[in-house]
Amino acid sequence: MAITPLGIAYDHTVGTNGLPIVLIHAGVADRRMWDPQWDVLGSEHDVVRLDLRGFGESTAAPQGSLSHVDDVLSTLSHLGVGRCHLVGSSLGAGVAFEVTLTAPQLVQSLLLCPPGGSLLAELTDDLKAFFDAEKSALAVGDIDAAVEANIASWVVGPRRDASQVDPGFQDVVRRMQRRAFEATASWADVDEVELNPPALDRLDEIKAPTLVLVGGHDLATTRDSADRVCAGLTQVRRVDWPDVAHLPSLEQPDRFLALLLDWVANHRD
Repeated sequence: MAITPLGIAYDHTVGTNGLPIVLIHAGVADRRMWDPQWDVLGSEHDVVRLDLRGFGESTAAPQGSLSHVDDVLSTLSHLGVGRCHLVGSSLGAGVAFEVTLTAPQLVQSLLLCPPGGSLLAELTDDLKAFFDAEKSALAVGDIDAAVEANIASWVVGPRRDASQVDPGFQDVVRRMQRRAFEATASWADVDEVELNPPALDRLDEIKAPTLVLVGGHDLATTRDSADRVCAGLTQVRRVDWPDVAHLPSLEQPDRFLALLLDWVANHRD
């Protein structure tokens, strides 16, 4: 692990096989969510994973407004990455999409697994229920309950019971989500930069080939986002896995690795 001068923690494995692959984590996770794929990817490819500010080991509060896009771009510049395959999960997918809009020359291909963050448009009933549960727990300082609200919504999903989901997978996400709450506990209120116009109003600007991966047990808001993104892009492929929820790369790591490697291999040029 290393940290950029601006305080972003990252791992970088230098390989010789094609363009770098850059991995951006979900909002319920940090860069450790890519552990299941990291060793195999790094054995052949140039790979970067980073903790967005306020997650994992990127604990330094921003100087001014928070911009995940600026933090990603500055990290890639620090590493000398001029073009790459961008892979984003949930919040990280929204960041990856905005990076592509901001610096299109940087992105060879885009993989959203699944879309989230700034790509979510609908306050569906299941998303509202999650927001209410997390907000209520945090209002009384109950971090355990706030973590469990995230597990129920994003790991288990609204149409499954927790007993149907591997407990080890749940515990991995619990640790990362708790870390996110701890990482920002000492921060004062921070304004976050929002893209203007927003990403969903600029779908026609995306020229990079894009793969959208969606789980059948995910929230309705995610499926709505996938519908919008796929309808608005010109070079897009959608893959639906009916047996996973919001974190397919963690729930089915080997299957995801095969999908990612195939995608990268077919979008070298």
